[in-house]
Amino acid sequence: MTTAKRDTYTPETLLSVAVGVFNERGYDGTSMEHLSRAAGISKSSIYHHVSGKEELLRRAVSRALDGLFAILAEEHAREGRAVDRLEYVVRRMVEVLISELPYVTLLLRVRGNTEAERWALERRREFDHRVADLLRAAADEGDVRADVEVRLATRLVFGMINSIVEWYRPEARGANGREVADAVVRLVFSGLRGD
Repeated sequence: MTTAKRDTYTPETLLSVAVGVFNERGYDGTSMEHLSRAAGISKSSIYHHVSGKEELLRRAVSRALDGLFAILAEEHAREGRAVDRLEYVVRRMVEVLISELPYVTLLLRVRGNTEAERWALERRREFDHRVADLLRAAADEGDVRADVEVRLATRLVFGMINSIVEWYRPEARGANGREVADAVVRLVFSGLRGD
């Protein structure tokens, strides 16, 4: 990671630098010294704003989780047939993943080694269950295939969406975020929708 030399910084820019370092080195492989060098500030300056790297991790994964949970509160995710709500949620999940790519990437890489990681995994499971419940409701309404088990379908949908963090690069020429969301929705729902 290139060292950023900053005369001034904010908690938000510090968080952005930390997420970049965590994604590059891994959370466990990142020390406060690494963060200090990448931010171009002293360790004591970092401690002025946060208690340590675990607080930075929690703030970062909270940003990703807040974006995902906000989807479920949106009108199109709450009203209408379950299959239409599910399609909306899938599209928005891709959009949030792309708009918050470094933060969601970090969320998907936590392993549960610290209190903040365990908290993030629990919240992520809660979100996953809520989406699975929506898929189950669409199946109960007869709008998705009955020959694919709901848990398996849910894992496959999340697998497709979550894999985007491994290959999508906004700076590279190719599909933009909307095109990726459109493709995911087409692929998922052409296979999921019942006759």
